[in-house]
Order: sequence, then structure tokens, then C-alpha cells
Amino acid sequence: MSLRLMTSAAALSLVAGVASADYSLTILHTNDFHARFEPISKYDSGCGEEDNAEGKCFGGSARLMTAITEARARSNNAILVDGGDQFQGTLFYTYYKGKLAAEMMNQMGYDAMTVGNHEFDDGPEVLRGFMDAVDFPVLMSNADVSGEPLLADVLMKSTVIERGGEKLGLIGLTPQDTDELASPGKNVIFTDPSDAVQGEVDKLTEMGVNKIIVLSHSGYGVDQTVAANTTGVDVIVGGHSNTLLGDMDGAVGAYPTVVNGVQIVQAYAYGKFLGELNVTFDDDGVVTEATGAPIIMDAAVTEDEATKARITEAAAPLEEIRNKVVAEASDAIEGNRDVCRAMECSMGNLVADAMLARVKDQGVEVAIANSGGLRASIDAGEVTMGEVLTVLPFQNTLSTFQVSGATLVEALENGVSQIEEGAGRFPQVAGITFTVDKSAEPGSRVSDVMIGGAPVDPEKMYGAVSNNYVRNGGDGYKMFITAENAYDFGPDLADVTAEYLAENAPYAPYTDGRITIKE
Repeated sequence: MSLRLMTSAAALSLVAGVASADYSLTILHTNDFHARFEPISKYDSGCGEEDNAEGKCFGGSARLMTAITEARARSNNAILVDGGDQFQGTLFYTYYKGKLAAEMMNQMGYDAMTVGNHEFDDGPEVLRGFMDAVDFPVLMSNADVSGEPLLADVLMKSTVIERGGEKLGLIGLTPQDTDELASPGKNVIFTDPSDAVQGEVDKLTEMGVNKIIVLSHSGYGVDQTVAANTTGVDVIVGGHSNTLLGDMDGAVGAYPTVVNGVQIVQAYAYGKFLGELNVTFDDDGVVTEATGAPIIMDAAVTEDEATKARITEAAAPLEEIRNKVVAEASDAIEGNRDVCRAMECSMGNLVADAMLARVKDQGVEVAIANSGGLRASIDAGEVTMGEVLTVLPFQNTLSTFQVSGATLVEALENGVSQIEEGAGRFPQVAGITFTVDKSAEPGSRVSDVMIGGAPVDPEKMYGAVSNNYVRNGGDGYKMFITAENAYDFGPDLADVTAEYLAENAPYAPYTDGRITIKE
């Protein structure tokens, strides 16, 4: 707070006896960055330097650095926070794990972040290494980490920071099903988000903190539920659902979305936007005004030269792998999450077809890929290994196994059980066709299941292929954990897909009606 404001606040108090100045705060926020340190294309995939020079690219750390600096200059009283999932998504993460994210976030001056599910992709060890490297608190309220030695007494549920002479309470949230979405290990127990938030709000309130911000990697829907179910929260800075809010094309709600007096914001993903919410609190910590918008990181935002040089340096070891042309695509291959998590998509068909083709000679008849494993689209023309790795960054391996027809149907039911939420468990398939009735209750949505042109036989054992994450129960596919003759150590899924593309070049993306959706 400036001296002038402090003086006027003091004067107001003296004159009115009880009156005090409002407190204004700018909340700058990002979420679901997913290691997009370099600029991205309109498909959220890589964007070359030539295209960048022509103004066709978005995001990247160098643009974010400029935008954050400019936003701070506009405000004089700002915090910078992250809604989780800095980890995973490009070769930068594969090569550096959390080290480059920690370096860049420290450079940008983040004040706090919450744990996203992908922060657990490589277990508590890599998350702890990241936490040790950053200069700010990493938070998660809805989990008991006391049994995990790497995180106990280090990963806090909430924290208090001071800004402009006022205390701000910050609370972290992560998906309650992180044990299904990532690899936190057996020692971390996830709990209900609303209960966890209320518990921390009560503690902070007792400490005299009346401005409370939740950093939530729970998704737009859960954020609205938490807002409705709790008291004392002022702002929720979201993530996980990659939701764009505001007045622009593609936005799904208002920025901020207000539920139960709580201001809810989110800024899409991949560093394509910097969220900027300007909040005014009265003396009791009640929000009296909240305005702002996600700022698009397009060519109008100049890249910070020092940051760009550092990212170029960090990219050097990755260049040879990334630039190798593996195939050609005759058209864009659709991997957008809004499509692939709701229906058959051409990227899903490519990956499922590639998996099945690789192991068909082993008696495998069915392939199931989780759409959450598909992280980008690929544009038409030359396809590089870097693009394939951006789509399939998780270093998953092919898993083959045998299950009954009844178990396959159970798996499909799991896959379509959260279609309304855009959950990553939605199944992309090969060798099998089925119909989904979205209006039916979860667990009773799948019908007309055909394998090899014949109706599925519930008693028959079928050979199946997926990735090791799904086979071991990820994304809710717990029915595969006890599968027979399971082998989880096949080739890397990205390599399998790249080789399939090469064998079928020029690859023509397609959908063929293998999944029928009834509204």
C-alpha cells in the first residue's frame, strides 16, 4: 500500500471513528501449464520459431514473464498464484522433471501454488524435489500426508502471506481422485474438498485472517460445489478442467463466476492466458467488487529476451529428439480434450489402432486408451517426434492382459461414467464398438457392445491392450488390476504411435462410428 493510501486510510479512521479504506488486490494466476515453456500453436502443441516470428504462436514462459511484469506495474498490490499441474506435457518435463518449472516460477516470483494431480506423476519424490527448489509455499488441504515421510511436515494445507499491510489466507486443493489420476503412492490419503477447505477457513479465521483465497486444482464444477458448501472463502483460483472464463469465444462462464458470494476464476491452460482478477475487500474482508479477465498471451505480448534465451538453452538437449520427422499427416489429427473426452476422436482412433496393431499377433482383440492420456492435437503436414511426445508425454508402456467380456463392459461403463465432467477416463477404442446413452445413470450407459463383429460374450476371455497406467487401475479402471496374464512392460506408447504413423504415412486421420453417442 502506498504512503498516500496509508495516510488517507488513517485520516478516514480519525474522521469517521470506525471507517477505514478499502483494500484492493490484484490476483494474477495461471493453471495447467504442463511444461509449455516454449510458445504453443492454436492446437496447444509446439509452435516453431518461424511461426512465432509471424505472430501465429501463443504463450511460452518469455511472454508470461513480460505479462506478469506489466500486470504488477499496473497494480502495485498483486499476488501471483498457480492452480496446479505445472508438471508433465512436453519433453522439458521428461528431461528436467520439476527443475525447470521451479526455476521459471522462482524467476516470475510466484507467491504460492496448489498441488495438481500431475505433480504426483513421478511419485512423492519428484514433488518433494520441486518443493525444495521453489521459493514459495506449495499447498494441499484435502489429503493426509502424515504417513508419507517425504511430504509430512513439508506439504502444508494452508499458509498466510502478507501483502500491502494485510494478511491473506491461502488454501490448496487437489482432485479427490488423485490416487486414480496419478501415482501418489499408498501413503497419501485424499479427502473431501469442501470439508478440507472449511477446516482451514476456520483455522485462518481464528488467526484473524478475513481474506481467504483457495488455490484449487479440482475443476470448475467442484469449485462451484466448494463455494456453495463452505463459508468464509472469498476467491477460488481454479485449475484441472482447463476452463476458459470471460467474454471471449470458447468461454464457458463468467469471469469471475460468482457462487455463494465466492469469486471463481480459471485461465484455460498451457500458459495461453494470464488471469488478472482485481478484487476490493471492505474492512471486514468482504468482497465488494471483483473485475478482470484472462489476458491472452498472443503476439501482442513481447517475449522477455532473457527468459527466451534461457528456454532456448534449456531446449538444446531436446532438439535432436524433437525435430526428427517420423511421418506425415494428410489432415489435422484431432486431440482436443473437449472432443476426445466426450466422443470418438481421430487422435483416439490413431492411438488405439496403433496399440492394437502392435500386439494383434499375440491374440489381442481389443484396445482401450484413456482420453486423459491424449494431451494435444497434431496439425497437417510433417509430424515430428516432438509432436507425438506432446500428445503422449507420460512415458506409458503398452500393457497386454486378459479379461472377461463382462469386465470389458464394466471398463467401458467406468470410461463413460463421468462424461459430463469431461473426465480423462473416457475410452478411445479399437477392435470394439459400443453405444453410450448419456441420459442414463452412470453404470448403465453402455449397450450394443460388439467385438470383432460379434456381440460381446460376458463369459469369454478376451485379449486386451491398454497402457500400464490404465491396466494398474488409473482413471478408475480398477477392474483391470486383477486381469490375467498381465504384462505391463511393452514398448513406450509414443514410440508405438510414431512407428504406426510412419508405417501408414501419409496418415489420414478418421473416425468411423466405433462409438455411438445417444444424447
